[in-house]
Amino acid sequence: MKQRVCITGMGAVTPIGNTVNDYWQALCSGQSGVARIDAFDASAFTTQIAAQVRDLDATAYFDNKELRRTARFIQFAVVAAMEAVQQSGLDIQSIAPMCGVEIGSGMGGIEVLEAAAHQLATKGPGRISPFTVPMMIVDMAAGIVSIKTGAKGPNAASVTACASAAHSMARAFQLVRDGVVTAMITGGSEAVVTPLGVGSFCAARSLSTRNDDPKRASRPFDVDRDGFVMGEGSGILIFESLEHAQARGATILAEVVGFGASGDAHHITAPAPEGEGGARAMQAALDDAGIQTDAVGYVNAHGTSTRLNDSLETQALKRVFGDQASKVLISSTKSMTGHLLGAAAAIEAVASVQALLTQTVPPTINLDNPDPECDLNYVPHVKQSVENLTHVLSNSLGFGGHNASIIFKSFS
Repeated sequence: MKQRVCITGMGAVTPIGNTVNDYWQALCSGQSGVARIDAFDASAFTTQIAAQVRDLDATAYFDNKELRRTARFIQFAVVAAMEAVQQSGLDIQSIAPMCGVEIGSGMGGIEVLEAAAHQLATKGPGRISPFTVPMMIVDMAAGIVSIKTGAKGPNAASVTACASAAHSMARAFQLVRDGVVTAMITGGSEAVVTPLGVGSFCAARSLSTRNDDPKRASRPFDVDRDGFVMGEGSGILIFESLEHAQARGATILAEVVGFGASGDAHHITAPAPEGEGGARAMQAALDDAGIQTDAVGYVNAHGTSTRLNDSLETQALKRVFGDQASKVLISSTKSMTGHLLGAAAAIEAVASVQALLTQTVPPTINLDNPDPECDLNYVPHVKQSVENLTHVLSNSLGFGGHNASIIFKSFS
């Protein structure tokens, strides 16, 4: 018997706020987290801007020795997970074998790899840290969150580029829905504002070079967009069976009701023509949720601010929503946070749930001159209050042709 899956807690570490409340308030006020990079000297890079996490204090969960041996993306995940667990009120110890962890990341501890490669090149193999592998590997965010919380259920990480967190949340959703576990700690984490991370995307010509105007650099659906802006951070959510949540008197924030995935089988970076793959993922999510397009009042778009993504996602939305496409509200919160790659879907899930709770759609900032190929309602510049918002669909599209869509529903 399928279980209804609800969300009872959320946590966020983002470039515009290190708690869910701060993050949401910044989104609603149209605040950009993009600035010149200060994590390293980026003066020689074609792109010198990013959306960095700032002023994060992880000392409540790590001592100084642990911090030195823990990659930044893991620290982000732990801080966000602890906020989510605290809000949920979930007693993990009482259900430890039935509480799992699934946290995705696209690139894991890339700064650890950089440091190890430098040691190898300059001082030889004997100077490589023995902590290199456990600090670097993508699954270690889930592993350390499990250790810190005591969750002993299924523990894994999905790696599907910019859809990593979406696929991790999908796996968590399915495990709870199928009754395999009672609850899952799930989401994504990423920390790639490093020389190798930024330099690699610069080499691919994926990033905006609007270095003289950072806060206006991420401009999804705008005719003057010139690439995405790299971001970092983590979003973590507690997925729990509705039966268990109600039995313990938990506050239920929303439900997870549908997931769809597809592969483009087309190109290593470019989406499929006419957004065909993304459209199939959205339709699969609608079918999984058992709803029609007119039930969806808001779409949190992938909306990266790249030439191909924004136009092809628009085409995908039109393929799925048909005549409804011009009526549904759509926005890209990446206009404010930048693109968190493997963690993007997770902080966007948090935004989607907050939209349901507050009946408010966050804006797409910097949308000054809409691309004629992007002609839907992207909620430009300022948030929009809505009535009777019951379903939100969130899209994630990754290099390699990975497409994923998740549908959240207000609880009633």
